[in-house]
Amino acid sequence: MVYYINIGSNLGNRLMNLTRAVSAIEKKFGWFELSHHIESEPWGFDSKNRFLNVGMAFISEMQPMEVLAALQEIEASINTEKHRNPDGSYKDRVLDIDIMDVEGVSMDTPELTIPHPHLNDRPFFLEPYNELKNLINNNSL
Repeated sequence: MVYYINIGSNLGNRLMNLTRAVSAIEKKFGWFELSHHIESEPWGFDSKNRFLNVGMAFISEMQPMEVLAALQEIEASINTEKHRNPDGSYKDRVLDIDIMDVEGVSMDTPELTIPHPHLNDRPFFLEPYNELKNLINNNSL
């Protein structure tokens, strides 16, 4: 299955945070494609810190919930703080990894919805996602 994820950071050395995440994901899953980086305003909360995002695609035979758990472990190893306030609202974060879509999978659980419910609402999701889809379709995977 082809997984499409988004990696974002708006604290610290954002590019280094993304690079560390990409490296850890490559080590776990192997082959990958990357989109260009995109800078964006925070979505869902106010902050003076802009996000740097990158889309990533990789192939895995693992089930989506297993991939989610692996990505959450990677996220926690780089970002030791939760990315939500106690009231559930978003806050600044060193790293945030979201599964945007999984080729051939549709699911809706409390932990994971595929495709991501905000895929079409967030330009910092949609632009890298479309770029990755085009790259992969042109490579005939």
